Amino acid sequence: MVFAPDPDSLLLIQRAEREGDRWSGQLAFPGGRWHPEDADLAATAKRETFEEVGLDLAGVPLLGVLDDLAPRTPVLPPIIVRPFVFMLPKPQPPIPNPEVAAAWWIPLEVFSRPGIYGPTEYRRYGTLVRTAGYQLEVGLLWGMSERILTPLLELFGPRPN
Repeated sequence: MVFAPDPDSLLLIQRAEREGDRWSGQLAFPGGRWHPEDADLAATAKRETFEEVGLDLAGVPLLGVLDDLAPRTPVLPPIIVRPFVFMLPKPQPPIPNPEVAAAWWIPLEVFSRPGIYGPTEYRRYGTLVRTAGYQLEVGLLWGMSERILTPLLELFGPRPN
């Protein structure tokens, strides 16, 4: 996760549509798989952020590491996601690579607006999915991304829903 000030904002991406990618088209945070040349998982997060949106996190403070998460559904690969939180000193325009359809800085105040967060349902691969999510102008943020973001936002105070 990458934050920036003035106004306090969070970087979101929309994954490109790709055949066979279970996360195609979803809103998410930059990230990806560890490679043997990565010194550690923080290095993976920095490398993936640079590759996906052109933001160089070298020298950027690591604010923290969130709890590991795994998908809740058995149809997804058995992966573990470890979220890292960075704060840029100022916003920089993201430059999406071909893996990313779009990228935006979303002001944090948007996430606390009435009606943004709550239960939602939609069809995914022919199945009706009922879950919690953020109904943003750019799309629905749900799944593991919602499970990463919600506890962090709760540290800032309650939502007015």
